Formats: sequence, C-alpha cells, structure tokens
Amino acid sequence: MPLLECVPNVSEGRRPEVVARLADRLRVLPGARLLDHSADADHNRAVFTLAGEPEPLRQALLGLYVEALATIDLRRQRGVHPRVGAVDVVPFVPLAGASMADAVDAAHTLGAEVARRFDLPVYYYEEAALDPARRRLPDLRRGGFEGYAARMAEPGWRPDAGPARLHPTAGVTLIGARFFLIAFNLLLRSSEVETARRIARRLRESSGGLPAVRAIGVLLASRGQAQVSLNLLDYRRTSMTQAFARAREEARREGIEIASSEVVGLVPAAAVPARPEELLLDLRPELVLENRLREAGLA
Repeated sequence: MPLLECVPNVSEGRRPEVVARLADRLRVLPGARLLDHSADADHNRAVFTLAGEPEPLRQALLGLYVEALATIDLRRQRGVHPRVGAVDVVPFVPLAGASMADAVDAAHTLGAEVARRFDLPVYYYEEAALDPARRRLPDLRRGGFEGYAARMAEPGWRPDAGPARLHPTAGVTLIGARFFLIAFNLLLRSSEVETARRIARRLRESSGGLPAVRAIGVLLASRGQAQVSLNLLDYRRTSMTQAFARAREEARREGIEIASSEVVGLVPAAAVPARPEELLLDLRPELVLENRLREAGLA
C-alpha cells in the first residue's frame, strides 16, 4: 500500500486539553501513526504530523474533524496566523511507494466525505486543486474567516465540495496535496512587527525574493518579540541555509539580529542543514521525518 504523510493544521493553540483530545483522535487506528504534534499560543494553532496508508489516515482525520468542530468556534478564536477554518489546512504528501496521484486521490476522497458528513465547504489546493486560479494557499486564505461569507458569493468561489455557505463556527477547510513543506520560523531581537513584515516581504517569492518561499511577519506577544515565519515550499530550490542567510542579511539591513530559529513539524533528512547551529537552530534527531517513521515501524 502507498504510504502518505499528512500534516493537518488546526486553529487551536491555547487550550492544552483541547490539543490533547485532537491528538488522541489521531492515535486510534492501526495503519496510521501520529509522529509529532505541537501548539503555539501566539499563532493559536496546532500542527500534527501523521503517516500511514490512505484509508486509516482518512478515518483518523475524520475523527479530528469531529473533535475540532465540537470544540473550536472561529467567531471567538484569534491568533497571529491567518486562518479560514477550524481544521484549517490538511495537506497530503507522498512517501515510500506513493505517487503525487495517490496524495491527490486521498485529498479528494477525504474532502468528499468531510463535505458530506459535516456540511462543511471544502476547497482543494496545490496539486489537488480543481481550479488553477485557486491553487495557491495564500489566495485561498485571503480575507480570513471573517471575509469568507462575502467571498463565497463571488463568481468562481463556489467550494469544490460541500455547501456554498460558510459554516458558522468552523468556516471552510482547505485540503491539498503537495511536496514536503518546511515551516521555518526566525525570532528577531526586536519587538517591531513592521520590521518583521519588511523582512518577510523581501524574502518571499511573490515580492521578488527567494524561490519557493512564503513569509509573513508577526508579533509574538507572549515573548515580546517579532518573528518572521517562513514556509519553504521546496527545499531543493531554497534550502534552510539559504533562507537563513538571506534573512540574516535583511535583518542586519534593519539594524537587528536573528535571536534563534525553529522548525514546526518534521523535516526530511535530505533538507537537514549540514550545520544547524549556524542557523541558530536546535534540530534534534526526533525532528527528522525518517527517524520518526522508523520509530513508528513505517520505514
């Protein structure tokens, strides 16, 4: 059977008991293993990494939707990370024995079931997209949960599955298929969020920055520090080392330094920097995807 990775992002990072229940929903089935999860209060977001065969993964993810829809109300949820859904994004990534077509099929199968069972609008993105104009995740997130009801009324914005109306508490859900994505955050020695936003703008590809890089600048209120939050969409085009070097250069142009860096989720072994300490990064062995797959008996 093909082996897939799935990295659902849920709009909850401030209630540990809820995050624990969400994680428990992903541990219940043989054939699908929860490899890692983390939550951040400032982003108000939890990220889960699981791997397994398509059908056990689908069943585990349906349980995640049940718990998330029962416990998360986006009308009261706030955080620095953009979000449009309680279960915000659910990307599938092909692993051993799997093709991108397998990941796309898993995304479409899950999306159809989520729409049917939960009356939830579903949009497909990246390789799973049905409409090329709605392929990019930032385009689908634009306007956030608060702006989505009006957006869904616009021509060309009917969901790919489910009702053409916003779920009152859970918004919409974005389900996709893609290559490995590395979530790479840089903490600045500054509390100026506008500085972080300028650095992010100069880093991201859409503004003429680095290839296959998305970036936003945010303020982490709990630490009193600004952060540049990067998504490296293809580490073969822009590595963590290259992204860090450019970010440090841009930070120094602003008269500040990078204090530390972190990854959210797991990193493929091929993307691990030769000298993580030069990136001010504590990349422990348990954050390497292949190590966790071996521990779980999946590699």
